[in-house]
Amino acid sequence: MPGGRLTGQDRQHIAAGLAEGLGYTEIGKRLGRPASTIMREVTRNGGPDDYGADRAHEATRRRARRQRQDRPPAPPVPDGGHGRDPRAVQDFTESFTTLLIQQGLPRMEARVLACLYITDSGDLTAADLVKRLRVSPASISHAVAFLERQGMLKRERVPGARRERYVIDDGIWLPSLLAALRMNEDLAAASRRGAEILGPATPAGARFESSAELLLLLSEAFRQVMEQWQRNLAARNAEG
Repeated sequence: MPGGRLTGQDRQHIAAGLAEGLGYTEIGKRLGRPASTIMREVTRNGGPDDYGADRAHEATRRRARRQRQDRPPAPPVPDGGHGRDPRAVQDFTESFTTLLIQQGLPRMEARVLACLYITDSGDLTAADLVKRLRVSPASISHAVAFLERQGMLKRERVPGARRERYVIDDGIWLPSLLAALRMNEDLAAASRRGAEILGPATPAGARFESSAELLLLLSEAFRQVMEQWQRNLAARNAEG
């Protein structure tokens, strides 16, 4: 299925596409997959000149078995006395991590963010993250630095200790949403300028004018939604 693991039949189609001289994009379209998925599959299995569907499928199965054997089970997520189903929480954490990766976050950064997001406190130390994710401190450090640059978490000193903790809050998505809003407004301004230069009475100018109208409506709706969310948040905090 698109977005799931490649099947043996998928790999046969990839091999056939390579034999036809097709590029990764065209092969991906035929399979309903991103070109990047096809490129990674071919690259780690001999490259375009030496790719074999059966050999690639068997190699993938061997890697999966080895990973299952080598990877220790993840420790259960602390429940905090809320009576949650640990298995359901773990499954959700994995699916949420996958979603973050699909949205463009690197894998380790997505794992760190998901790990923080599911905690009731919204904060963990580096040692907590190392223990929960079973990775090196260096991996955590790199991931945290990336997420901090994106405005998705912040560092705080643990009271009475030299350690830091990493914190997220309800506004985690605001920086990326504001960046999208700025990009949308830049496109709207460029579209208005294009309509002026090309002339709104011409087909090309009319196309730019119509685009500018859509983008401006989106920006206005975007701002109203964020303002409403901030009012709702302030009201909840006041009640709490």
